[in-house]
Amino acid sequence: MTSTLTRLTAGTLAAAAITAAGVSAASAGVFERPTAEHRAAPVAQPNAARGRLVSATHLAAMSADQVRAWLASEDFDTASVRHGVDTYRLVYRTVDARGRATTASGLVVLPRSRDRRLATVSYTHGTMSYKPDAPSTADDVWGPGAAVTYAAAGFAAVAPDYLGLGLGPGVHPWKDVPSETSASLDMLRAARHFTPRAGRVLDGRVFVTGFSQGASSALGLARALQGGADPHFRLRAVAPISGAYDFRGAELPALLRGDIAPKMAVAYTSYLLTSWNRVHGGIYEDPSELFREPYAARVEKYFDGTTPGRVMLDGLPDTLGALLTPRGLALLRHPSGSFAEALRVDAEVCTAWTPRVPVRLYAMAGDEQAVTANTDHCAARFRDRGAAVPVVEVGDRLYGGSRHLGSNLAGTARIVRWFGELS
Repeated sequence: MTSTLTRLTAGTLAAAAITAAGVSAASAGVFERPTAEHRAAPVAQPNAARGRLVSATHLAAMSADQVRAWLASEDFDTASVRHGVDTYRLVYRTVDARGRATTASGLVVLPRSRDRRLATVSYTHGTMSYKPDAPSTADDVWGPGAAVTYAAAGFAAVAPDYLGLGLGPGVHPWKDVPSETSASLDMLRAARHFTPRAGRVLDGRVFVTGFSQGASSALGLARALQGGADPHFRLRAVAPISGAYDFRGAELPALLRGDIAPKMAVAYTSYLLTSWNRVHGGIYEDPSELFREPYAARVEKYFDGTTPGRVMLDGLPDTLGALLTPRGLALLRHPSGSFAEALRVDAEVCTAWTPRVPVRLYAMAGDEQAVTANTDHCAARFRDRGAAVPVVEVGDRLYGGSRHLGSNLAGTARIVRWFGELS
């Protein structure tokens, strides 16, 4: 489902992407943020070209040794580091969840190599609810760490912030794969327009990966690229990590059984219902229909992008029973109406297309946030369509006590090697 929603540290919920832990001692001064932020405004022209650059900001330069130290400070594997990197924030034109013109931001990381023509890795991030935690604006290693890993191995790395995060206006439509797909595709286009300014060219080969929420986003982008969404980009391989691909058939039952870490179940359920009500409508007219007081009065505010993750987590209850009304629990047990339709659309990343490129689904047994039945179900749906998609077990690596977060570190270490073999 996600991964960055929170990190579990020493048995307590701490900031992953949701809480913005801040720059560690090892990273301070290396991945430094600019003092003045560019604030992107919504696009006025409805026909503005998608993927067109609004701005590009150089964020930092790191030598290969600095990259190793920076990544190691958050337990990212450094075996694939061969180059130093330059990091850039792009603001670009795209469309919102209703197809209206808007802007979004994202991170581009380029290797300090001699290669002018570069293959691209698109990395789509896990769940976060606070705008500054996005890859292009994060002050920690976790948000941009995977993108830096791929660039340090020699790829051009592209990490969209999605709509409504980073410098994007409005509220993030969480778990809305269509808008995650369009924001990711337009970020690739923006990166293609930008890289000549840095003396580089994207050669059109795209390797797609993502974690947690971003695992579904990665499959959505791969589906679009394979379908010819942009003739310049050629899908080469796909490797998502620990996704909640089957929310109805795997994740919701796990939430209700108590198989998901309780606080995470509360946060994810709150985020899902409020986001999908904004995007799809018809799930509730007033939050009090599904959420108990005092949470009904503040739950939407927690997920509007302006509330730090720690504040959100502290403000929500510890159990689903304390969060939801009987009607809210009944909706999770027996989805209906626009909620059921949204679940169907969400699952299409595994049910509505047949990959024609190598695909591997990465997962860790015992995942406490995105249960591995999600991955098993997705692989089975692809097999039903004639595509042999293996599930790769990434071992037992933990991050702050979390197997879910550990799977991102372990999966990234394996995927960067696989993409290197294919490139």
